[in-house]
Amino acid sequence: MSTKTLNATKSDVAINETLKARILAVAFGTAILFVVGFSNSTSVHNAAHDTRHTLAFPCH
Repeated sequence: MSTKTLNATKSDVAINETLKARILAVAFGTAILFVVGFSNSTSVHNAAHDTRHTLAFPCH
């Protein structure tokens, strides 16, 4: 019987955690952008309107 051990180095763990954080940040940011962009509430839409134009994001 042989046993195998998995040795994950600290750099491998850090890369995996960084990748997870980046994916989560992109998903969260995209969700916020589209929720605000397509919101029926004019106050929510207008609150982010100038920021979207400043960042060259077309909203209309």
